[in-house]
Amino acid sequence: MSTSSLTISRILHAGYVVECDGSRIAFDTIFENPFSRNCHAFPEVRFDREQIRRLHFDAVFISHFHDDHCSLESLDLLDRATPLYIYCIFEELFDMVRQLGFERVQPLRLNEPVEVGAFQVVPREAMDADVDSMFQVRAAGLNLLNVVDSWIDEDTLAKLAGEGPWDMVLWPFQTMRELEVLAPSRAAAAAPALPEEWLPQLESLNPRYVVPSSCQFLQEPWSWYNRAFFPISYARFGREVAAALPKAQVLRLDPGMSVRLDATSLQPAPPLGWVIPVGCQDVDYVYEGNATPPSTADIARHFAPLTDAQYLRVMEYCRVDLPGKYAEVEAASAYFDRPRVWQLSVYDHSGQATRFRYRLEADGGACLDEDAAPLAWTTDIPAAKLYAALELGESLTSMYMRINDAVFDADTERELADADVVDDPLIRCLFSDSFGAYQAAQLRRLLEDPSS
Repeated sequence: MSTSSLTISRILHAGYVVECDGSRIAFDTIFENPFSRNCHAFPEVRFDREQIRRLHFDAVFISHFHDDHCSLESLDLLDRATPLYIYCIFEELFDMVRQLGFERVQPLRLNEPVEVGAFQVVPREAMDADVDSMFQVRAAGLNLLNVVDSWIDEDTLAKLAGEGPWDMVLWPFQTMRELEVLAPSRAAAAAPALPEEWLPQLESLNPRYVVPSSCQFLQEPWSWYNRAFFPISYARFGREVAAALPKAQVLRLDPGMSVRLDATSLQPAPPLGWVIPVGCQDVDYVYEGNATPPSTADIARHFAPLTDAQYLRVMEYCRVDLPGKYAEVEAASAYFDRPRVWQLSVYDHSGQATRFRYRLEADGGACLDEDAAPLAWTTDIPAAKLYAALELGESLTSMYMRINDAVFDADTERELADADVVDDPLIRCLFSDSFGAYQAAQLRRLLEDPSS
């Protein structure tokens, strides 16, 4: 391959392979479908795991610790001598990756270049520098920006504009209504349009090519999230960006697709042989505003029954562990600065609910009290998903939690207007002081059964 070109290939979601002059690097390597337990590739693909095991990467770069970007089960397919560069402020993640057997694991520092063969890779500051990063990739005289999942603040945008000209920008084109679907009866429908800051930001970067990147997934085929979660289609993104940047080309790269970029042109390149398309690839998102959600009882019927031991784990957590855990987690917003009565409803595979009513004190105390009233907060969840959060590291995005799907008394309704959905007591108890639960669960499975 000529030193004057880059070959850029899509893996999945925010994953890419970039090749230049005999060097090959990869970003956010997810080789699973579904990934993050139930994010199903869209378009549908499968992976040839044996081919992946034979791959050689000169380095792999991971933008952040979220499980749709850093999966130990995907990393487990790679040669343990592969250099891994990870942006993460939590040492626990590096420890887990080293326990998996990787010999060369390095933390990334913002704005500190990493030289790998023909490449210079520079981590750039994302909107939340405690969580994620972006990547600037230079090689063959070309300049590529992989924005990954980030929104770009004004200071960072000015710096990035000064790093131009940009040949290609991989842009996270899809907003996600992750919080709105938790409380659909209280959320307004989103307009199916690009956020107003995106087009001026892209105009400031002024790239030759824009790739709609990230968010290349759906939930299970039956999921109402598929109509309510993703407001923006590929088609809309392409139309709006093309109108705002008439000199730029919007390029859709589906999983496995490759292109060769040089200083004057962009040409198709052979696809990745280990990413195998399944069915029609010319698919797009459909958004229906606030699609009518099914009840949590109906959703719970889609999941296999828990074993007796698993169900007992869920019930014991609700009766015994949760009140103690609530007393330990950090304080919520002002809404919980006075005593509140919270009802948690856990639905089994038949759609039957077991209800727990708690009296939450302003000082953080919590106790079961089945006669407490009036209700001031409600949470519904399938038992299978609560078990998955407790034991398998399942994330909030796929738990089908339903919050405050009720009408409270007038005073409570007024006060709820200023409350934040993530102040939910169950969310706080499950997630507020945990890190890397998904990867930790993966590591346990991999160490117990290395052949899995």
